[in-house]
Amino acid sequence: MPASASPSSPPSPPRYALVGAGSRARMYLDAVTGPHASRARLVAWSDTNPGRLDVYERRLRAAGAEVPVRFAPGGTADAVRRHRIDRVIVTTPDATHADLVTAALDAGADVIVEKPLTTTEEGIRRIAEAAGRTGRQVTVTFNYRYAPRNAELRRVIASGAIGRVTSVHFEWLLDTAHGADYFRRWHRDKAVSGGLLVHKSTHHFDLVNWWLGDLPARVFASGGLRFYGAEAAAGRGLGPRPERGTTDSPLRDAFSLDLRHEPLYKELYLDQEHHDGYRRDQDVFDPGITIEDNLSLVVDYASGASMAYSLNAHAPWEGYTVGVNGTEGRAELTVVERGSVRVDADGRVVIDPSARPDLVTGGTDDAVRPVGERLVVQRHFEPAREVAIPRAGGGHGGGDDVLLRDVFAPGAEGGSPGDPLGRAASWRDGVRSVAVGLAANRSLATGQAVRVADLDLGDAAALLAVDGSRAGT
Repeated sequence: MPASASPSSPPSPPRYALVGAGSRARMYLDAVTGPHASRARLVAWSDTNPGRLDVYERRLRAAGAEVPVRFAPGGTADAVRRHRIDRVIVTTPDATHADLVTAALDAGADVIVEKPLTTTEEGIRRIAEAAGRTGRQVTVTFNYRYAPRNAELRRVIASGAIGRVTSVHFEWLLDTAHGADYFRRWHRDKAVSGGLLVHKSTHHFDLVNWWLGDLPARVFASGGLRFYGAEAAAGRGLGPRPERGTTDSPLRDAFSLDLRHEPLYKELYLDQEHHDGYRRDQDVFDPGITIEDNLSLVVDYASGASMAYSLNAHAPWEGYTVGVNGTEGRAELTVVERGSVRVDADGRVVIDPSARPDLVTGGTDDAVRPVGERLVVQRHFEPAREVAIPRAGGGHGGGDDVLLRDVFAPGAEGGSPGDPLGRAASWRDGVRSVAVGLAANRSLATGQAVRVADLDLGDAAALLAVDGSRAGT
């Protein structure tokens, strides 16, 4: 029962706080003021930049919605107690997650946190300890689990149609609009984001853990900054460039993001720079970028299966391919989220085609690489057959809307109770996915394969404990 209810009164909606008012917060704000307004009451919020709260406050007032009270950055625990918060939503930069999650748990609230759970081994230890001593819940919002195409692949594997899984090939392509965006903003600093292996690939590692029902045991990684950044640009003969995309310089090109032409970004970032100096539109060929743009991994699992994984952040099209080999056949999932990057006459392009598929034009009229998805299963000595994927609208393959139902209305259609697919993800799942990225980052630094068991995860190590002999170690 929410803290605001009493046994003698009708139950009231759980009381929420939001920490982080960047662009990702909009999904949650739209949910609690729209379809889930009767199931959630947002009563408090905070951001390090007060101007971003001003933007969302104007939107809430225009919609006739309740405006939450503000609390100071660093005041999460006090806000939970003062405002009797039941659940805290965390949508801040990745390196801050551990502090915020543990503060909310210790103050008596459950937590909903954007992926990744955290960016460091220390962060995992702290969250595990806080979850253990408080008994509170932590939900990690892995929206890709809820996309029908990914759910159907899990059903195929769980059905035994391809037998016991022996290996996985997983290639994820970020195109030159979406991929470039990670090199414009705070994600470019590995100390803040953990690099793409933690910030982005944690989605993908979670999918494989979930698809296989398995635990990662050993990781070897190779990669580098080979396309973005000053050194790579100079190697290709690129000359001087403006330091940001919001400029009238004739040197602007398709890699530049002009915030003046993106209404939400202009409101949230360009118009608020005077508060904190944060630039959302930095040049992707700057010096000082510390994350990689090309990555290849080999991951061994407890069952004995292995995965070959690659991530490219400067592809001409966006999507992913997954091949799952088993003792009785193979399943193949192919997804094209954008067939080509098309820049309009004003130099504008949809940055993330997965988040806004309704705005994507590139590839929808391309006969060679049309936007779409296909799941094919072929058993040994049999012809291939295509598995129907239920149609779904909305962001991230139709996963966002179902995720939000699971978060705000568990037990409703698409909710987790009784869900045979087990789509709802806890902090434990967050640990298992982040562990792959942390081990991979250590492998990049040392040039050696890294056993997940050698990470210093404290109480969380038990979540990844496997018999090393079964994972080729």
